Amino acid sequence: MEAEINCRLNGRAVRQAIDTRLLLVEFIRDVLSLKGTRVGCLTGDCGACTVDIDGSVTKSCMVLALSAEDREVTTIEGRTDIAHIQEAFVELNGFQCGFCTTGMVLTAAELLRDNPNPTEAEIRKAISGNLCRCTGYDAIVRSISSVARRVEDVRVLETGSKPMS
Repeated sequence: MEAEINCRLNGRAVRQAIDTRLLLVEFIRDVLSLKGTRVGCLTGDCGACTVDIDGSVTKSCMVLALSAEDREVTTIEGRTDIAHIQEAFVELNGFQCGFCTTGMVLTAAELLRDNPNPTEAEIRKAISGNLCRCTGYDAIVRSISSVARRVEDVRVLETGSKPMS
């Protein structure tokens, strides 16, 4: 059975007839040909399919494409404000093989938006829904911590003082 979906994807209006059983990750990758969103497990366990829906990270393999009706969906390709996070991942080897990076970077962006100065424990908790099968999470945690420190350093330079803890 087909239905029409109307949503905004990466800032542009999308109107498309789709199968009602189509997952959002399949819609993004197979119909719209955006390959930054990965397919890992299709069970919501790995986080490779992470996208942003209306400001919250969501595992796109766990929702039907039609659930994006009248919503704003942003994939890694549509994020223009995360270059500093991506650069830290490359500089500090958080990138590793790259398969999990999309989910990690989008999750890091949400964490840093909500908590600009997270502890290591808070970072580890935030990324706990994203699996990395390479060498582990230390380089990823260092990358996110580095971004938080850089943002804090900019605040200090701009204001002349550190915020009270």
